[in-house]
Amino acid sequence: MTQTASVAWVTGGTGGIGSAICRELAKEGYLVVAGYHNPDKAKAWLEGQRADGYENIVLSGTNLIDYEDCEAGVREIREKYGPVSVLVNCAGITRDTTLKKMSPEQWREVIDTNLNSVFNTCRCVIEDMLGEGYGRIVNISSINGRKGQFGQANYAAAKAGMHGLTMSLALETATKGITVNTLSPGYIATDMIMKIPEKIRESIRETIPVKRYGTPEEVARAVAFLAHRDSGYITGANLDINGGQFMG
Repeated sequence: MTQTASVAWVTGGTGGIGSAICRELAKEGYLVVAGYHNPDKAKAWLEGQRADGYENIVLSGTNLIDYEDCEAGVREIREKYGPVSVLVNCAGITRDTTLKKMSPEQWREVIDTNLNSVFNTCRCVIEDMLGEGYGRIVNISSINGRKGQFGQANYAAAKAGMHGLTMSLALETATKGITVNTLSPGYIATDMIMKIPEKIRESIRETIPVKRYGTPEEVARAVAFLAHRDSGYITGANLDINGGQFMG
């Protein structure tokens, strides 16, 4: 396939929020490269996107926590479709437990996947963006990176660190036509949330001022807004999407 549109790379693109982001950016006319972890699930996912009419979505199985593999993945995207002009870092995992019980492996897995991968992807696309004089980077953080969460020291640390990287990179690229921003979703109605027992789900919902969960599409629309060429005066910012659950 040759490049026919600006390229948007969405890591974690086959997940609940990632899928909505891929579809929204595809509607905006981007050639969307969706990152994935499980090849079989990704293949079935792509077939579903095709069935829904999204012909401008493709897959990339880049190992985000391996810098050399990330470099190779970006090079392959560039050769097949063109340089990445929009990067959305949406890949993430949880390994929840209290710090007292947390193993070094549980800490490293989350830091590698949720934070070190963001360095790798940003580092691997930034030179092309600087060369083009244009780029949009949107990092998907979390409400728990803003306020902390019991049993999530690893996850909260990674998500908070993501915004520190965002602000620093935003300063470094502010005069180069590149913006770097963070989105921090609260409770979003993905499959993971909807598998929580209904009684617990309802108790969580009651803590949200708007009294409902967010939708992946609401997050995706915010990503598309920040990724738009006309959003060039917004950089180094964090946008909370949490129904008023955390304000600060």
